[in-house]
Amino acid sequence: MSRPKIYIDGKEGTTGLRIYDRLAARKDIDLLLIGEEKRKDPEERARLMDRADIVFLCLPDAAAVEAVGLVSNRSTRIIDCSTAHRTAAGWTYGFPELTGQRERIAAAARVANPGCYATGFIALVKPLVERGVLPAAARLTCHALSGYTGGGKKAVAQYTAPDRDGELDGPRHYAVTLSHKHLPEMAAVTGLERPPLFMPMICGYPQGMVVTVPLWTDTLEGEQSVDSLRALYADYYAGSPVVTLRPADAPACGFIGSNNLAGTDGLQIFVNGNGGQLMLSARLDNLGKGASGAAVQNMNLMLGLDETAGLVLA
Repeated sequence: MSRPKIYIDGKEGTTGLRIYDRLAARKDIDLLLIGEEKRKDPEERARLMDRADIVFLCLPDAAAVEAVGLVSNRSTRIIDCSTAHRTAAGWTYGFPELTGQRERIAAAARVANPGCYATGFIALVKPLVERGVLPAAARLTCHALSGYTGGGKKAVAQYTAPDRDGELDGPRHYAVTLSHKHLPEMAAVTGLERPPLFMPMICGYPQGMVVTVPLWTDTLEGEQSVDSLRALYADYYAGSPVVTLRPADAPACGFIGSNNLAGTDGLQIFVNGNGGQLMLSARLDNLGKGASGAAVQNMNLMLGLDETAGLVLA
């Protein structure tokens, strides 16, 4: 039996390179590679995509939409790592840990890989809405910080420049118009009636992310506490090799580091707080479970392979 053929359209970008790194040494798939001189040639790209069993699109939104139109082979399945199709009809959202989603991904022809911030937010909020603990009409706030690789090649060049501006040494708020591109999926996938007030920051280290949602217990349904929400998450993600709940006394040091999972593909959930206030946090690598690791996990499911093949899990 021939091995599945995989093509990465946009391999030179941050996400594409990380997917390639995870797949290059694997013996259960064959990577289709395009010559450097033809990597922007639509005809050659279309030829390789039509030969592939699965294509990863690691492109800007408009280019990803265009690339989908290049595929004429109905058997070619696509994983789009851009924002373009995350709330589009006919596309399956690539978050396997959500109820029923693993089976949908396995059968899907078109999978939209989640955004990095959205992954953390959805991991925290979706179980609460689904279980009836958080009303769909809730008005939420979300704080998050990420390594600079989430900004793509331009941000990497800016932050790694030997003469970089001293301002880049500290965290910087951005998307200050409160209109970040991940907001539509953050609302649509969780089932919220409106997106959160979302305040992201970019930091001076390469990889790592923490997404935090603060809550008042009196805005939740029923008698809720740190312990009850910990029990809910433990049940919702039971058996997941990728999403794990941190121990009740974590973090023992009192600090949640944001780059602890750099280079890995897992996601950790923390539930902290006191009698009336809760702090829900998700920690992940923005290039791992927040991008390339999630894409490879989705590919594995679509091909019927071990879900964690090629992943690095702490």
